[in-house]
Amino acid sequence: MNTKRPVNLDITTIKLPLPAYTSILHRVSGVILFIGLGFLLHGLELSLASEESFGSLKALLSAPLAKLIIWGVLSALIYHFVAGVKHLLMDMDVGDGKESGRLGAIITLVLSIVLIILAGVWIW
Repeated sequence: MNTKRPVNLDITTIKLPLPAYTSILHRVSGVILFIGLGFLLHGLELSLASEESFGSLKALLSAPLAKLIIWGVLSALIYHFVAGVKHLLMDMDVGDGKESGRLGAIITLVLSIVLIILAGVWIW
């Protein structure tokens, strides 16, 4: 075993390229979608159970915290979709180089931010 090998255990000092951060965010958004799906399915169940439960769900969804949760899940969906399209393009050998990968990451972030802001305006 080579004991003279440098070991960096401080993760805050590791400099990842921008496409790595967008890939990590893509995974995080997938986890958020998985968790948020439970809330959305519960809301669907309440909306279909009875007229009274639909009314209570409607009142619940007008609360600021509920709007924030909906916006968070919708933001995760938007980012996951945009990053997924970028990954599909990379699978077709479009933008899979070093410089084009960075440009694709920038486009993914900018487009996602714009769409997330528009979704926030729509929700609030």
